[in-house]
Amino acid sequence: MLEQYAPLLSLTATAVLVGYVLFLRHIISKQRKEHSERLKTVNQELQAIGSGSMGVGRKLIMLEKQIAALKHNQDEMVKNDPNRVSYTEASRLVELGADVEDLMNSCGISRPEAELVTALSQKSQSGDITVN
Repeated sequence: MLEQYAPLLSLTATAVLVGYVLFLRHIISKQRKEHSERLKTVNQELQAIGSGSMGVGRKLIMLEKQIAALKHNQDEMVKNDPNRVSYTEASRLVELGADVEDLMNSCGISRPEAELVTALSQKSQSGDITVN
């Protein structure tokens, strides 16, 4: 009795297997498409990040150059500032005999500054300065 249904069972089993294989191919094809789209999106994001980081790098280099130029300009301004007090010059003038009034007029320093420079120079000349 089974023998007469054997071809039908065989045909049914084959049809089920073919259907299952086709179903699996459909799922695999769908997954490949999804993975391909995701990979494309990830690549686009990676390119955007790379471009952005290159832009940030260029901006950072530009800012470093600007900072260096500003520091150089600041150093030059400090070095060439005519209003800058030259305590070395004031001390030299005291050694040459200048008084407090002369220091105030020549170096453009205040009276207390002139008195301090005078006192320090006189102590230095007499050897009374001690460093702790």
